[in-house]
Amino acid sequence: MVEPTMTAARDMSLPCDEILAAVGHVVYDWSLDDDTMRWGPNALDALGIGTLDRITTGRAFAALVDPGSLATRYDAIHDGSSDAGGGVAFQVQYSLLPEGRTSERQLWIEEIGRWYAGKDGKPHRAHGIMRVINERYEQEQRLAYLARHDELTDCFNRGHLLATLDQTLAETGSSPKPLAFFIVSISNLRAINEAYGFDVAEKTFATVARRIKACLRDGDAIGRFSSRKLGIMLVHCEEDDMRAAAERVRAAVRDDVIDIGDESLAVTVSIGGVGLPRYGRTASEAVANALSALHASRRLGSERFAAYKPSAGSQADRKLVASQSRALAAALAERKVKLVFQPVVAIGTRKPLFYEALARVEHPDGTVVEPARFIALAERIGLVRMIDDRVLELALDTLCERPDIHLSINVSAETIGDSEWTARLSHRLAARSDLAPRLIVELTESIAINNVEEAATFVGMLHGHGCRVAIDDFGAGFSSFRNLRLLAVDFFKIDGSFIENLPANSDDRTFVRALAELARSFKVPVVAEWVQDEETVALLADWGIDCIQGTLVGDVGDQPGSPQP
Repeated sequence: MVEPTMTAARDMSLPCDEILAAVGHVVYDWSLDDDTMRWGPNALDALGIGTLDRITTGRAFAALVDPGSLATRYDAIHDGSSDAGGGVAFQVQYSLLPEGRTSERQLWIEEIGRWYAGKDGKPHRAHGIMRVINERYEQEQRLAYLARHDELTDCFNRGHLLATLDQTLAETGSSPKPLAFFIVSISNLRAINEAYGFDVAEKTFATVARRIKACLRDGDAIGRFSSRKLGIMLVHCEEDDMRAAAERVRAAVRDDVIDIGDESLAVTVSIGGVGLPRYGRTASEAVANALSALHASRRLGSERFAAYKPSAGSQADRKLVASQSRALAAALAERKVKLVFQPVVAIGTRKPLFYEALARVEHPDGTVVEPARFIALAERIGLVRMIDDRVLELALDTLCERPDIHLSINVSAETIGDSEWTARLSHRLAARSDLAPRLIVELTESIAINNVEEAATFVGMLHGHGCRVAIDDFGAGFSSFRNLRLLAVDFFKIDGSFIENLPANSDDRTFVRALAELARSFKVPVVAEWVQDEETVALLADWGIDCIQGTLVGDVGDQPGSPQP
């Protein structure tokens, strides 16, 4: 039985140059002594070159390389390396203009080869393989662009904007140049979203960003700070000039209506600004003070500008926030975020259905901090995504170690639109498909409703992977239940503030009963949080609540408890 297989393999064999040509590779041999080049039979077709005499020498081929390429094959070979006898490998990527340097047609080439030294130790001969990588190069360039830019607006993303601001502040050195940092909030974007839908709101945001970008000067920078805010760095801007700069920004947005399809929309913006480096020597300080100014501008009314002005109270608050920010950033850098677990049980059997994984931060002094004390700060200083990333990592690790349990995790508003978080989840689930059915992602009701279109996309992505989704704090936002139905979630979790005093509070009883009836109309299981006594359980059971969570049925612990029933 072996012989026929071997014969078949011999019958299918092809010369190496035919195999390479079949997959689009071009082989060559280059004699550096006389500069002659010999090519594989597919060179002209693969490289799009009309005649072989255009590439018979290394010099002739080099004449087709784009002068703007940062590297060439000559640089790769003559890099100072020495041949110890087995040749020296090289790899280079460059742009080729096969029709000459006056042509716009461009090929990106990846070349992998090896050169050999002559008796004098200098490169004597080289051979290698070339291939056209236009599609891969364009993809790499696109990914590199998206690493720094927001896809919707083509402005910087938040991370790159703040990195640019930090770098600019650091470059001022001992002779600081005046800068300003603005945070621009589109005041009526939420109303536009509710009236016309998410797509119109996104297009409106993009149009506003383009208009503001067009009125900036060379050296200024603009980026998407959040779902409804833009950040602007203004170079050579004195504090006395900030109000005039803000008026230019407002005028760029205000002076013409925005046409989106059949709709003509008027947009208003509020702006908070801070003078730098006087009131901030780092990007994080600039952001904190610009946000403080933005809040002040909103108190003045819509479409206003306010400049940051320190007070004794605000300076003390800023120092406290800076101290807390450093402690939180250090805890994240040192991976001091941990998970604790609380069971969610069936109301009848009291058997655990899943465990909610809750984040805790360990400070250097050993104290453990609960989310109520660090989540708001993390959102304020832009670290909440890092917390969500770490929670996801820890939860998936726990699911790998404990195949007998299901877990739920909470995510922030920033994360539902974070493609990097989604990519990390997809990567982990691709390697372990058994994890997805055991992972539940919880969104608060306010997050879901304030970003209903984005939330629906996020929920769809999670369902596509096989994960389940819960609406947390159900009832706290008094939401449009029509919008909640659009999300097609798998659980509702009634906000614990309505549960903790249920037997004694008639208003809470009326409200929770109504929520239970509403959830049943959605045919979605309901979890009641903060359950502390059997009297509460009896009421919930009468109203058809499916699951309970709270100190009565299981306190928070460092490890998940009972196996999955």
